[in-house]
Amino acid sequence: MPMNLQRLLVLATMLLSCYGAHCEVPGDLFQLGVNAYRAGDFSGAAGIFRAAAENRPSSGTLQNLGSSEWQTGRTGPAVLAWEQALWVDPFNKTARMNLRYARRVEQVESPQLAWFEVISTWLPANWWAPITGMSLWLAIGITFIPGVLRQRKAVWQQGLSAFLLMIFLLTLPALLGVRTRGKIGFIVEKKVPLRLTPTAEAQQITQMRSGEPARFERVRNDYVMVQTSRGRGWLKAGELGLTCPREQRHGTTEAAGF
Repeated sequence: MPMNLQRLLVLATMLLSCYGAHCEVPGDLFQLGVNAYRAGDFSGAAGIFRAAAENRPSSGTLQNLGSSEWQTGRTGPAVLAWEQALWVDPFNKTARMNLRYARRVEQVESPQLAWFEVISTWLPANWWAPITGMSLWLAIGITFIPGVLRQRKAVWQQGLSAFLLMIFLLTLPALLGVRTRGKIGFIVEKKVPLRLTPTAEAQQITQMRSGEPARFERVRNDYVMVQTSRGRGWLKAGELGLTCPREQRHGTTEAAGF
């Protein structure tokens, strides 16, 4: 059989198997979610948007995931999705307005942020590291390259180097804020007990409401220790969703014992 014909047959088989499994690219998933939402199938839309966000997390997909969860009465997952939408794109005004409305209706507080965490919200979380690296290396280059080339440093070069160094120093608190803010999570279940110890029989410190914030600290077996406005205690791993999806996967893996 000619080689080109073999390749065509392999490609056709792959396409048919993909079609049979109903596989979709992220863009198709997004449109399917929109169609399900418009048809009133909010639970189905939430599942589709969740799958699309796992493939390619974008602010718009996470915003729609939050809206779908809210329509099904799941406050915690809705708040978490909107917070993740702002993590990806802090300029998403719709997600911010949805969060304010949901917290006002459900009477749940927003997370208390340190000053460096507030700075980290000014730009998308994944922008800060490149800005830090670029400003540092450009400042170093502008400072030392004229000397290497045996040229006199111009006034504009000195000014630009100082400006870039200032940018570098200003991004360091933001990088710290990104790291600590990524460990802020939200209760995704209803009436979750905050336990004194990481056991099912543990004494209950208080009861957390869906959508309330909590700071992840560490894991032990299937439980995570968190700090809340009402004290420190233990939750089951599945009762807390973290703002940063990467931190969420890491915490889940640790809790599972892998």
